[in-house]
Amino acid sequence: MGWKGSARSLGALARQIERDAVKRQRELERQRSQLQKMQEMDRAAYEVQVYENYIDVLLSIHKDSNEIFDWKFIQSTTSPIKPEKSDSNERYAQKNLNSFKPRFSDKLLNRVETKREELIAAIENGKIKDEEQYQESLRNHKLEYEDWKVITELAKRILLGDVTAYDEAIKKLDPFSEISKLGSSIQVEINDKHLAEVTLRVNGENVIPSEVKTLLKSGKLSTKQMTKTRFYELYQDYVCGGVLRVARELFALLPIELIIITSIGELLNTKTGHTEEKPTLSVAMSREALNRLNFDMLDPSDSIENFVHRMMFQKTKGFQAIEKISSSDLNSL
Repeated sequence: MGWKGSARSLGALARQIERDAVKRQRELERQRSQLQKMQEMDRAAYEVQVYENYIDVLLSIHKDSNEIFDWKFIQSTTSPIKPEKSDSNERYAQKNLNSFKPRFSDKLLNRVETKREELIAAIENGKIKDEEQYQESLRNHKLEYEDWKVITELAKRILLGDVTAYDEAIKKLDPFSEISKLGSSIQVEINDKHLAEVTLRVNGENVIPSEVKTLLKSGKLSTKQMTKTRFYELYQDYVCGGVLRVARELFALLPIELIIITSIGELLNTKTGHTEEKPTLSVAMSREALNRLNFDMLDPSDSIENFVHRMMFQKTKGFQAIEKISSSDLNSL
């Protein structure tokens, strides 16, 4: 199988799986341009759909990830085949010349030689077109070969446990793009070929709406303040879901066996009255333990109990500061 076919079989090496919630989000954004034309009840229904979809997107982030990268397979793919020059356009023009039979009207109007000269000229044009197509094929082959060389060399280094290659794979394939859109930044540190340590900075509690939008029986919009309990419940699920998603992405991309993920959030320091960045959740996840989970059915916050972790959470106050887990802690935990 050639490089193109191999890449296709791997989902083009970077294919994202879109959740229904994300697809629905785009559809709602397209409808936004029509919002002014909607009647009051239609606008109310639309606003509720947007609100519910936003919550759905936040709480389902853990459900998908990129396909698993088979680096052994990638390394074994054959290089793109160099194109051979074709003379199809020239042969086609030559065939037209060979089969040329002047019509009576051509003879009558003395157009035989003119048409013959046109057919001869078409042969030369065919040669030129064949050469242009060949040069274009060579340029495309060069690009494909360079891509193939880069990815197979990267695969070779990853299989040898080169941690710098791990970093390159993360930068090139950007597995965390969706999480970043939802307001988080991610830093990955890999000093051991079997272990990754990740810092997940969450975009504060403002990622969760402070209000609840519903439709009344009359079809009108109802907007109420969200209770603290519900607010922090959603925020906890969002943070835990983000941690699960990061773990899934890294295990899919790299041949590591253990990930330590620490979520950093802004917490109020009551001594100064200012918010400070503090660790709020730290989890050590093995590939084996993560693979046992049913991501479509689990509760993100509850699922953290399957792993060695540190988390302090109060229903009406949210996350509290904790000490992050480090690789040196694992033997004592």
